[in-house]
Amino acid sequence: MTFSLATWNINSVRLRLPLVTELLRRYAPDILCLQEIKCPDEFFPYQAFHDAGYAHVAISGQKGYHGVATISRVPIELVERRDFCAKGDCRHLSTIFQAGGLNVLLHNFYVPAGGDEPDPEINPKFRHKLDFIEEMRLVTAEQSEASASILVGDLNIAPLEADVWSHKQLLKIVSHTPVETTGLESMRTGGGWVDLMRQAIPEPEKIYTWWSYRAADWEASDRGRRLDHIWSSANLSPKLKGIEVLRHARGWDRPSDHVPVIATFEM
Repeated sequence: MTFSLATWNINSVRLRLPLVTELLRRYAPDILCLQEIKCPDEFFPYQAFHDAGYAHVAISGQKGYHGVATISRVPIELVERRDFCAKGDCRHLSTIFQAGGLNVLLHNFYVPAGGDEPDPEINPKFRHKLDFIEEMRLVTAEQSEASASILVGDLNIAPLEADVWSHKQLLKIVSHTPVETTGLESMRTGGGWVDLMRQAIPEPEKIYTWWSYRAADWEASDRGRRLDHIWSSANLSPKLKGIEVLRHARGWDRPSDHVPVIATFEM
């Protein structure tokens, strides 16, 4: 069987609901993980997803900020909404589903952006981000003969040189500073996670999933970063069929500054 999973920081699910439903119509992933939905649970547009054929929804939302949702055509079971750093933010959701005879634990993350100043001593937002990544070390890639794990989301860090438009110019810019990149990669490898995007598209090829709203012409300047990620436990890695970054979605009407990423597995 073929199974597909998409991740997308939508930057307000209600504002961009037509874009989400268009994604589902065109690409029909089995599961869609959204970040930065910016709405409390009771105002989430459940019916629109049910009408699109996605009857299963797990959500951790809050008013106006943050929030994650996992939307699925296959049954999913809520496992946990973990409050990282005890901030009361809705930035994590884990669910479990079955695919190819495996019970798959799926983590959906929205890591703090970290503000503009990459100094934790003077910028509490950056301190929060570093603490969040450190706490993520507790989330490991569990696997067995009957189980596997996937971690997706907007991790707000571009860890590799080929994940940014200019490694040298962004070394002091939040999302690509050495303390962030080494922290994320250490957390990933220490937890047994495989970077599926880089498995499918190895360096030195560039991968971008985010382009700033500040650019007058995002496509012409092409100053992107890979802030969105798809990881898995080692036993799912050989089943990866492909990764698709929907760059053209950045040019849709009233777009998010992130684009969807879709992973396809041959289970």
